Amino acid sequence: MSVPSHAAVSTQLNAIFVSLELSRSTWLVTSLSPGRGERISRHQVKGGDVPALLERFEQLQAKARTRTGEQYPLVVIQEAGLDGFWIHRCLVQERVESYVVDAASIAASRRSRRAKTDKLDGEALVRTLLAYKRGEPRVCAMVAVPSVEDEDRRRVCRERRSLVAERVRHVNRIKGLLFAQGVGDFEPLRANRRTRLDELVTGDNRPLPKHVRREIERELDRLELVMGQIKEVERERDALLETTTADGDEKAGSARLLELRGIGPEFASVLQGEGFFRSFSNRRQVAAYAGLAPSPWQSGAMDREQGVSKAGNKRLRTMMIQVAWLWLRHQPESELTLWYADRVQANGGRIRRVMIVALARKLLIALWQFSSAGVVPKGALLKAA
Repeated sequence: MSVPSHAAVSTQLNAIFVSLELSRSTWLVTSLSPGRGERISRHQVKGGDVPALLERFEQLQAKARTRTGEQYPLVVIQEAGLDGFWIHRCLVQERVESYVVDAASIAASRRSRRAKTDKLDGEALVRTLLAYKRGEPRVCAMVAVPSVEDEDRRRVCRERRSLVAERVRHVNRIKGLLFAQGVGDFEPLRANRRTRLDELVTGDNRPLPKHVRREIERELDRLELVMGQIKEVERERDALLETTTADGDEKAGSARLLELRGIGPEFASVLQGEGFFRSFSNRRQVAAYAGLAPSPWQSGAMDREQGVSKAGNKRLRTMMIQVAWLWLRHQPESELTLWYADRVQANGGRIRRVMIVALARKLLIALWQFSSAGVVPKGALLKAA
């Protein structure tokens, strides 16, 4: 009795299914074509060589046409990664049906030492694509590819976040150098930092050592450069917000969010750029995209909650926790704030940090409804005109 090949796929093929395993040096093209006994083929293309990739696609179509006498379309899948979306956009321009998949959403073996090679990954992608095209609902999660404009617009808030983190590193470095000399009251972000540095003496009443002082001065040079770049990025961000305010079609986006107390330009830009540029069908999709959806664990008599999934957009999730804390301060009479206060008070205040995550989820949904449909969160106050 013959054992069926592991690569055999039992399905009615009405297209040529292709997966791309991308690396800097080579692209592995794994394909499943009609008329080949449902066997999977593999070929390599030099990394970044789109004309060679398209030529390979033409060869696949020509061979399938020779075997079957029919012309088949191409369906291509690739994982979201360092290459971004430019390859996907090239394929779409060539009228190729293309998908970008979240690699973490694909089911994988749970063995302690599972085999992993580009060959196996390419085959798994092809099988995932087949199941997705058959209509299986939870086989994977396809990435919603943003438009070029939306992708470029969110670079502003992402760059600012990186610059702020760099500013924190420089400030901590300067404070660390001075603390080792017995100086603990120097604030590098103040405008008088240079003058103050000239006045400093060590804890044992000595002038700052020469090389320590020079290192601090160089750190201040870098700090001031970063601070200038942050201001420049913030000007670009504010200009984008003014543009969207002037554009009636964009009023439902970041410009509308700015009308709420507690929501400033940075929060509005991140909310729009990281989350609300997409269209969502319901509140569950909004919470899941931010990784704020609950993740139950149920097996037999065991039934418990593991907390939020953390499987979504990390930048959006982190920012929503910050917004939730500020919401309590700036919107004390809103329904969400009162809901939070009731539950925290009922538990003696011991679960404030747990409940703030639940508040962040509810608040994200409320802000999405306000951004998309103009539904003001109950009890929330708008900024004075």
